[in-house]
Amino acid sequence: QVQLVESGGGLVQVGESLRLACAASGRTFSGYAMGWFRQAPGKERDFVATISGLSIYYADSVKGRFTISRDNAKNTVYLQMNSLKPEDTAVYYCAIRDSRLMSTLSYDYIYWGQGTQVTVSS
Repeated sequence: QVQLVESGGGLVQVGESLRLACAASGRTFSGYAMGWFRQAPGKERDFVATISGLSIYYADSVKGRFTISRDNAKNTVYLQMNSLKPEDTAVYYCAIRDSRLMSTLSYDYIYWGQGTQVTVSS
């Protein structure tokens, strides 16, 4: 059974940082694309970042502030979030595709975590 478990969310002030982690179990995902999405209250789930091999892609809204990385030995993907803004407040989800191709579309991902809340207070 495949499981993704996010951790690292919390309440921070504007300008502070957080690092999210997503640990996968049930199979090895080193050859597949992984991504981070977020969903604010009353809004759709939005793409944040994705990684596959050495390829990385970010949403414009987080480019230069967020960094996605992965540790294949630990089957874990990370999202380092710096210079956080109130508009970054959301539930953050990690997800895995059954493909090496990166995608910004949530429906392309087949496994999802339960989400972790990030709240940025001004």
